[in-house]
Amino acid sequence: MRSVLMRCLITGASGLVGANLVEAATERGYTVRAMHRKSSSLKALQGLRYESALGDVTDMPSLEAAVKGIDIVFHVAAIATYWKADVQQMYHVNVEGTRNVLQAARDAKAKRVVFTSSVSALGQPGFGKALDESAAFNLKPEQFHYAYTKVLAEQVVQEFVNDGLDVVTVNPTIIMGPRDVNVIGGAMVLEAARQHLFYYPPGGTNMVDVADVCTGHLAAAERGRTGERYVLGGENLWYKELLNVVNDAMGRPRPWLKTPGGLLRAMAGPADWARDKLKLKLPIDGQQLRLSAETFWFDSGKARNELGFTHRPFAETVARTHEWYKANGYLK
Repeated sequence: MRSVLMRCLITGASGLVGANLVEAATERGYTVRAMHRKSSSLKALQGLRYESALGDVTDMPSLEAAVKGIDIVFHVAAIATYWKADVQQMYHVNVEGTRNVLQAARDAKAKRVVFTSSVSALGQPGFGKALDESAAFNLKPEQFHYAYTKVLAEQVVQEFVNDGLDVVTVNPTIIMGPRDVNVIGGAMVLEAARQHLFYYPPGGTNMVDVADVCTGHLAAAERGRTGERYVLGGENLWYKELLNVVNDAMGRPRPWLKTPGGLLRAMAGPADWARDKLKLKLPIDGQQLRLSAETFWFDSGKARNELGFTHRPFAETVARTHEWYKANGYLK
């Protein structure tokens, strides 16, 4: 599917992935319509060329207007949060919002939809093991609400695929890179720049550069197979390895104190209680404490083989992210 003279709609365009995808799609030759809410900050979109479309994935009339005349829909918009107070809205946006986008795309006769899911929808790997697209979600919904909304959204996608809509799903890992105005994936870079991160949890995760994720989105639009999902990941790293790279880049000593997994799990209950009963928004909640003792590693082999997906070294991503934060006033 060629990009030349094609028009695309990007939902969630004011976020980290959305804004970088606006840039990447424009460079690829797409005419880009960027959908965002009226209340959204457009800081991440500064300096980019796009047609603005005010709208919300929970509002069908605005979606119908936004998708009119569009060839490819990149459905990126979602709520990603750990806070229980946001759970109902998260389900509304991530699941019903996805249904709305797919319905609007079908009604407008869009050629293809690329849905941005998450590797969290694949479930939790065994310790030290990596999951691929064949994995089935193996957590209880209350253990990871965001992940479960993506599971449900993928089920909605499959319903539309079975009914004839051309949809390809991508499942990025943890994303880091420039234009992270809300400080999501790059939080550890800012923390390391401001103070020494001397401790590390026993688990591990997979980090990927936002630019590589966007290249993967475009490849999915142009070469992905209908109804398939593709993991878009970078390096599988132990948290100690990850923080070594971050601290090295910031000129800080490497972390030396390993936080026992048992301690993290023991702290999870009190953290949840403080959140639920006292309504405290702590820097980290019980769910995150539990997950930091596990490894969330993933295999992008399918995307490499079918989409030509590649990823850059994590150290390069850290450097790019740090430079953007410095250039945009997040660091003195």
